[in-house]
Amino acid sequence: MWKKTRDILDKLTPAQVITSYYLLAVTVSVLLLRLPGVHKPGVKVDFIDTVFTAISAVSVTGLSVVNISETYSVFGYFVIMAILQFGGVGIMAIGTFFWMILGRKIGLRSRKLIMVDHNQFALSGLVHLIREIIKIIFLIELIGAIILGFHFLKYYSSWEEAMLQGLFASISATTNGGMDITGNSLVPYAGDYFVQLINILLITLGAIGFPVLIEVKQYLFRKREEQEIPFRFTLFTKLTTLTFAGLLVFGTIIILIFEFQHYFKGVTWHRSFFYAFFQSATTRSGGLSTMDVSDFSMPTLLVMSLMMFIGASPSSVGGGIRTTTFALNILFVYYFAKGKMDVKIFNRELHHNDIMKSLVITILATIMCFMSVVLISITDSQHELIEIIFEVCSAFGTTGLSMGITAELSDFGKCILMILMFIGRIGLTSFLFIIGGKEKKANYHYPKERVIIG
Repeated sequence: MWKKTRDILDKLTPAQVITSYYLLAVTVSVLLLRLPGVHKPGVKVDFIDTVFTAISAVSVTGLSVVNISETYSVFGYFVIMAILQFGGVGIMAIGTFFWMILGRKIGLRSRKLIMVDHNQFALSGLVHLIREIIKIIFLIELIGAIILGFHFLKYYSSWEEAMLQGLFASISATTNGGMDITGNSLVPYAGDYFVQLINILLITLGAIGFPVLIEVKQYLFRKREEQEIPFRFTLFTKLTTLTFAGLLVFGTIIILIFEFQHYFKGVTWHRSFFYAFFQSATTRSGGLSTMDVSDFSMPTLLVMSLMMFIGASPSSVGGGIRTTTFALNILFVYYFAKGKMDVKIFNRELHHNDIMKSLVITILATIMCFMSVVLISITDSQHELIEIIFEVCSAFGTTGLSMGITAELSDFGKCILMILMFIGRIGLTSFLFIIGGKEKKANYHYPKERVIIG
């Protein structure tokens, strides 16, 4: 049996194997969420809703058709936290971590799978990468849980409940899981700016990309003799950080402008700022919210949908087309408008393959989301178009924000969202390789001919 399974896996591409692993993770998660004691006494959950919750947790999206706090027991909370952990850090990262604990050697095939799962270009240094990812993420979650746990003592009567809330909130924010056990996301802390700032920091650390965190760590903890040599951040870190910060600032300003005479009318300046700042940060893939986003105006909801469509950075816990993809598209359009085909930034020239890949990913994602909106509009026509667009972008970006229609969708609509969440987690690059199979070089070429464009 094991030999047959091994032979089948050997015939699959790394992208197809990774997808199989995530499907297996969803299956295991469904079984865990159906265990006795996971639900509160007297609560029954339909099978499709359990599958939806499992996929949402594995893809660290946060969309939910049930109220987590009212449905699951404390044991269920820990099961969900474990699933969020696996989904956020990545199947191969967690698997490699346990493999290292057992003292096993990480083979070539496993390294190729890690490379695909974390969008890396080379086989060297992958085990070190995984080790650093595990250490950094666990440390961030631990610190976040301690800070929030002690702070929550002023909200909850017992330290056990405060620490549980702090632990769940820290894991959910760091993995960008978007789930909560308050029953109303972070709305109870809408006036607590400390809780919001900690969550924004955790969401950012989870979504900005693991390579960025590792480089920052290397910069901060250099040896004394190394500090005399100028530290060079990679182009990925520079481009990712610039784009991430730019989107955060852009989103905050746009929300403030659009809601100045709408939702923020009569609201104090500092409360308005934190509403806008938090909602802009959470569209990176966080999914938590400090208010009912359905109260926003149409322009704001459309901008937030676009922000969720862009999503987080590559090799992070988030989904979407990714920040670097968006940045490359903008840079390509800018240089093309100037009559130049070579794209340059930070004294570096971008590879043409990366530019082509970014355009392909954006086009495919746009078509996929458009078709999803059309299909859900047919089966769930009782909902407004903006609600469906918002839901689809949230699922694809593995964000988890909702205008409150998730539980009201038909089974077909839920299935569409589950597919989007799953693709958002494995990444469109892996999804393309699943369809295309192994890369093949052409043995011949036809004569080239120009066509009229535009």
